[in-house]
Amino acid sequence: MVVQIYCSALMGINAQKVTIEVHCTLGVGYHLVGMADHAVRESTYRIAGALQSVGYKIPGKKFIINMAPADLRKSGAHYDLPLAIGILLASNQLTASVDLGQCLLLGELALDGSLRPLKGVLPIVLGAKNQGFTSVILPKENATEASIVPGLKIYGMRHLSEVLALIQGKYSEPKSSNTDQAGCPGPAHPTNVIKHNDFDFAMVRGQETVKRALEIAASGGHNVLMMGPPGSGKTLLARCLPSILPPLNYQEALETTTIHSVMGQDLSQGLVFQRPFRSPHHSISDKALIGGGRYPMPGEISMAHNGVLFLDELPEFTRKTLEALRQPIEEGQVHLSRAQYSVTYPSTVMLIGSMNPSNEGDGPLSDAYLKKISGPLLDRIDLHVEVPAVSFEKLSNAQASESSAAIRRRVLIARTKQVERFSDARTALRPLEHTQTNAGKKPLHCNAQMTIKHIERYCPLENSVNQLLEQAMKHLGLSARAYHRLIKVACTIADMANSVSIKPEHMAEAIQYRILDRMRN
Repeated sequence: MVVQIYCSALMGINAQKVTIEVHCTLGVGYHLVGMADHAVRESTYRIAGALQSVGYKIPGKKFIINMAPADLRKSGAHYDLPLAIGILLASNQLTASVDLGQCLLLGELALDGSLRPLKGVLPIVLGAKNQGFTSVILPKENATEASIVPGLKIYGMRHLSEVLALIQGKYSEPKSSNTDQAGCPGPAHPTNVIKHNDFDFAMVRGQETVKRALEIAASGGHNVLMMGPPGSGKTLLARCLPSILPPLNYQEALETTTIHSVMGQDLSQGLVFQRPFRSPHHSISDKALIGGGRYPMPGEISMAHNGVLFLDELPEFTRKTLEALRQPIEEGQVHLSRAQYSVTYPSTVMLIGSMNPSNEGDGPLSDAYLKKISGPLLDRIDLHVEVPAVSFEKLSNAQASESSAAIRRRVLIARTKQVERFSDARTALRPLEHTQTNAGKKPLHCNAQMTIKHIERYCPLENSVNQLLEQAMKHLGLSARAYHRLIKVACTIADMANSVSIKPEHMAEAIQYRILDRMRN
């Protein structure tokens, strides 16, 4: 007898349906085929123990189990549950009273029959939704995460005995079901889930120029490099930045939560609407920053997707690590290739870097120290800002600085203008289809994400602005990439000024933030 059970294989943040075919016949043997790794092949022992704990067993017959498609690598212990159910059905120890053809099963079995929680449940359930499944059976601990996906019946189970009772028709209602966006805050009111930030711009004394630059960066999603002596407040300013960023919209929250799911983060509260802030140490390797491994996993830049990647003491990172950032920053995604397959992780981040002027920490900016950062990487950073030492008078001033809440209100107004501008460029995607079926059609959310085509369409320049930009290009020796980044920054400044077009003063302010280009020329 041959039975079919359905599971899923995770490739990056995309899930592919796996059909488990179990054939039971006369003879003795257990043959598992279909590019299964060690964890899958070892499942035999876990399944045997789990079945014995609920009064069943793997009978002394010949089992041939095929995991299709055969050319797709199968890894992980989440195949335990579908393999166990397939064995029971094929050996006539279990009769299904529910339609398992519309059900996806996944779960790691303990020897006592309990189900252990898994990584990557959200992208798998997203895939199940897009592949036409109507229900999912999985461990209880993952039920809240799975319930993020609307329109599916989610059965969260603690033990194999509960799964068997469900298949035999003894459960009539799912343990958790979702017909809308249950299990997560409503996307229409994402501001309700902004958590209190321990860092607020009200804590920063002085540094008004730097605050202005960071407000521009937050308004348009631009990259920033801060340069100044130790103790001038660079790290504090960077850590205050998330407090003025707009909340994630539903689509961005779904993408961010999917990556967190793949990494096994706690998603018991549902969707992540707080923008990520990642600050790896400068000793980090290129693989840890970009992603990699035998089975490539997301790196820090993907964990910061739709948020902030802060690299403190930027020149202290190895040259190889910094150069690995160039393509992900430019394209907003990381392509990791291995001999037989490749995966892609999103990496749309605001890159915030900080550096001292020299190895000694103070004094004028050292050319030798600056050369640790390559020209192509500096070209991808939109705003170069000097952070001077703060005087005693400013530090001892009892008058409070402007709060993050006040700055955030202006940032939200600027972002709203950009959303309205790009509304006709957005694809008509349902949120849950975007992540897996339309990843190449990502809509624009801010000015920094504009391509050359978008710049030509949305950022026409007056003659006076063109002349100013031409002078800057000639005197500073700017590249074509810097040219387009200047226009995007000027467009953000115009949005903040509630201007319908880019004016000379907007372009002039954008040009002044190219400090390093002025120093190099």
